[in-house]
Amino acid sequence: MIVNKVATGLGPKQVLELRERYGKNIFQEKHTGKFSVIILGVIREPMFLLLVAACLIYFILGDIAEGITMLSAMLLVSAISVYQETKSSRALEALKLYTAPKAIVIRNAREEIIDTEDLVPGDILLLAEGDLIPADAEIITANDLTVNESVMTGEAMPVAKDTGLLYQGTSINTGKCVSRVTATGNNTALGKLGKAISTNETTRTRLQVQMGHTVTRLTIFGISAFIIICVLNFIKSRDITGSILLGLTLAMAAIPEEIPVAFSSFMALGAYYMAGKGIISRHPQTIENLGGVSTICLDKTGTITENRMEVVMIYDHLSGELTDKGSVLHYAALASEKHPFDSMEKAILEAFNAQDSSGSTLPAMVHEYPLEGRPPMMTHVYAAGTGFTAAAKGAPERIMGVCKLDKVTIEKVNTHIQTMASKGYRVLGVASAMHEGPFPENQDNFNWHFEGLLSLYDPPKANAANTIGQLYAAGIAVKLITGDYPETAINIAEKTGFNNYQRYTTGEEIMGMTDEALHKAVGDISIFARMFPEAKLRVVEALKINGETVAMTGDGVNDGLALKAADIGIAMGKKGTEIARLASDLVIIDDNLEKIPESIMQGRKIYNNLKKAIRYIISIHIPIILTATIPPLLGWKYPNIFSPVHIIFLELIMGPTCSLFYEKEPVEYNLMRLPPRKTSRSLFNSNEMIISIVQGLIIAAGVLTLYNISMGYYSLEETRTLVFTSLLFSNIFLTFTNRSFTENITKTMKYHNPLAPVIIAVSLVFIAIILFVPPVRTLFGLATISPFLFFLCLVTGFATVAWFEVYKTNLPGPG
Repeated sequence: MIVNKVATGLGPKQVLELRERYGKNIFQEKHTGKFSVIILGVIREPMFLLLVAACLIYFILGDIAEGITMLSAMLLVSAISVYQETKSSRALEALKLYTAPKAIVIRNAREEIIDTEDLVPGDILLLAEGDLIPADAEIITANDLTVNESVMTGEAMPVAKDTGLLYQGTSINTGKCVSRVTATGNNTALGKLGKAISTNETTRTRLQVQMGHTVTRLTIFGISAFIIICVLNFIKSRDITGSILLGLTLAMAAIPEEIPVAFSSFMALGAYYMAGKGIISRHPQTIENLGGVSTICLDKTGTITENRMEVVMIYDHLSGELTDKGSVLHYAALASEKHPFDSMEKAILEAFNAQDSSGSTLPAMVHEYPLEGRPPMMTHVYAAGTGFTAAAKGAPERIMGVCKLDKVTIEKVNTHIQTMASKGYRVLGVASAMHEGPFPENQDNFNWHFEGLLSLYDPPKANAANTIGQLYAAGIAVKLITGDYPETAINIAEKTGFNNYQRYTTGEEIMGMTDEALHKAVGDISIFARMFPEAKLRVVEALKINGETVAMTGDGVNDGLALKAADIGIAMGKKGTEIARLASDLVIIDDNLEKIPESIMQGRKIYNNLKKAIRYIISIHIPIILTATIPPLLGWKYPNIFSPVHIIFLELIMGPTCSLFYEKEPVEYNLMRLPPRKTSRSLFNSNEMIISIVQGLIIAAGVLTLYNISMGYYSLEETRTLVFTSLLFSNIFLTFTNRSFTENITKTMKYHNPLAPVIIAVSLVFIAIILFVPPVRTLFGLATISPFLFFLCLVTGFATVAWFEVYKTNLPGPG
């Protein structure tokens, strides 16, 4: 953008002084510190409250060693939770840096790109079509400027502006301007209303709701079991303290507090890792839908194509010939911005300047009509002697309409349009008019003369065909949605490997369809041409009603509606507008098309690993719950084999395993060869849930069998040692067999996970400490056991899990 006769901007010293005086350009609210919020959240957890209760009972009873152990364990569990929450929070904060909006300013006589939060009053701000206005500012110069002020006024129609104020939170609809910042942060008009312009919605997703219900049900079960076990045990033993401890043990075993922690850490860290690959998820919960994308609607220009246009063919209506120069190009240049930001106008001016050997510049414009209408056109007006010359360019059908061409001429021109479009060219109509007197209110009302057609070519990206092939291989339906002619769309679709590219429909046809016809059409048709915002929106909504999880790419102001409506809106970071980025869920920083299947693969990986973690949690909780409940209910010789200290030790192993180990799991080789999951379904299908429950029941059966047999031969301490050690070994084997629910462990052991050896080493060290360090062994109420019994524990742990490897080996077909 060229800035004429405006100040050189602020200098470095002035910026520092103004920032010291006014602070950052952010909306500031009084709120509690993040660390305090995390601590408060941990304290409110049911598990923390149970630990406090158990700790108090031990101290009241005078069991100081157990009390100190529980206190230490409570602090350690809380520290792990705080660490995981802090890590997730830091990932989210880092993510905000990636998604921070930028602004172009003039400082020290140079254009600079800065974070909008670094703006200060007095900054010279450069704004263009699609930009969100980041601070209150006064207009210095404007060109074809219209502003959407709905956030302030509620009025949806854009307002034309040449002078006056621009308000933070409003957006540039068309044109561009140079402005001077007048207010920032809480001092803006929006800030005084108490509104923040960028708020991250924290509504609970479908998966969060499903997991919340699961955790709530298990928590209710734990509380109910606590009451029942307390009452039954007290009736039998008349020992109120022992009954409460037994009830607490069961409640602690039943509450899967690891599930919500796993969800938050997987989503936050997954989004952070993706950001490092140049794929910015504006909300971590986006990952949930990303892995389930079943249909993707690709914009043509800038997504599939290079967005690097070149004028390739011109039809001169006066001579009736195809040419590469002449009046058509001259009037097309007049109808373009002198300093364009649109790639199409840049190409027109490059072609015009190349043919104009005199080096003369275009005259000064005296009036303009912005791009508008359906299909659109735009007009620029110039002084010419005692009158004016008007030049227009736009959709050929609109231009032919305002020129009032007869039917025969229209048919002739349409032949040339189809020839150009069939080669994949984008076609524009060009018109001129001589005018005297006041300018008409509507640009259609000039006395237009048809000059001809101009076509531009925007070649497909080199990796487009390969990327679309990857999407098809992943079971994802691909749609092309473009404003171009059907012939242009078909040509590009054929070159880039679209299925069923011969069939198409148009935006006008979409708007004329019944809901029933539309729902069928969007499923059958891959090419949507001559599309406009309302038609794009209707296609996206119809696909969603059909049960599809829809991703939509876009980069312009007009794509905002569809991007917002899609399950995953994807904006291009380089050439996309700020409005498109803000309306989207995902931003591809470098506009690389290959990042789309990469992001879907990452979404699938994160979701799959989360499922592994939660299935592991469910499976390992079952034997803990049953080992704590069945013996007292059946009146076994040693009914209370576990105390809270044993459960909390198991929790210390399980928590990091599910949240850290599974989060680091790599992508399974066949992940992008599987069909997308249905996001409308619950986290697990019935078969998956049955398998996880069966895993837990078989572990429980093995441990309880060993428990039952041991009671007849060994003391309470020896029996507890056998049961506890077997359960620890089962946990280790379950961790590794659940790395895949289709692939045998001989393959999964080759998966690269840096935490795999750590998990084994730490688990074995823990087992060695509690068995062979006397003070610790005494604290846990364990006894020394013979090598044979130790081996028996190992075999029990292995056998109760190894059956699943046999089951996977006999699964039909590949993974």
